[in-house]
Amino acid sequence: MEMPSISPKQLTKKPKTGSISRHVLAVFGVAIVLATLFTAWTDLGLLPGNIGARFILVRSPQVTAQSTGEVAPTQRSRPLIGIVAGHSGNDSGAVCPDGLTEVSINQTIAAYIQQQLVNENIDVDVLQEFDPRLSDYKALALISIHADSCDFINDQATGFKVASALANPHPERAARLTACLRNRYSQITDLQLHNSITTDMTSYHAFDEIDSETTAVIIEVGFMNLDRQLLTQQPDLVAKGITAGILCFVNNEDVSLQPTP
Repeated sequence: MEMPSISPKQLTKKPKTGSISRHVLAVFGVAIVLATLFTAWTDLGLLPGNIGARFILVRSPQVTAQSTGEVAPTQRSRPLIGIVAGHSGNDSGAVCPDGLTEVSINQTIAAYIQQQLVNENIDVDVLQEFDPRLSDYKALALISIHADSCDFINDQATGFKVASALANPHPERAARLTACLRNRYSQITDLQLHNSITTDMTSYHAFDEIDSETTAVIIEVGFMNLDRQLLTQQPDLVAKGITAGILCFVNNEDVSLQPTP
């Protein structure tokens, strides 16, 4: 077959500029698509050096606490409650003639509270009286467990007491925790509030040691003389009253409502 003749001028003819531009744009477009697919399906941690980090910086703008002017909060997945077993690790506390000690009552009740709160998906630290962890201790709340004198004072020396710090950076929180504990504890144990609050309670040493954001109270769970039967034979019920008060505070329950059985 005879081939058509081609002139030298036709051999040296240059392509049009628009055609080149279209080819360049097409290649560039394909490169972008491939890069997107590459970064979408590639584990960036497997890339050498800091290439993966550079891809991340290109792919997504960073929004940080600094860029918004806010401090990024560090939140626990579960609330934390501190329970001080009064006098533990230090002394026996009040002592009855037959050898019953306040510290043994406090420790037993604290152990029950821990178990009950953990069952409610709340983390608990059981602390000693002068526990080094109390320094700047951070928790949603701190409750110190104590029991009152074993001496017979009079027929009115029965009941419980709850108090917060005399000088409190967040009085509204302390008032709510106090109200929750008083209400729930009284309903569950049938003990009445005894209003003989002492300076030993309102100036309790731990109040000055913990972090200022930790709401704290101290509770005298009953008198070791007239309330002895409840404190020694039903410590789980005593703990239940305190646990219900803590849950009232944690869950922002109506203080006047009856606690859940």
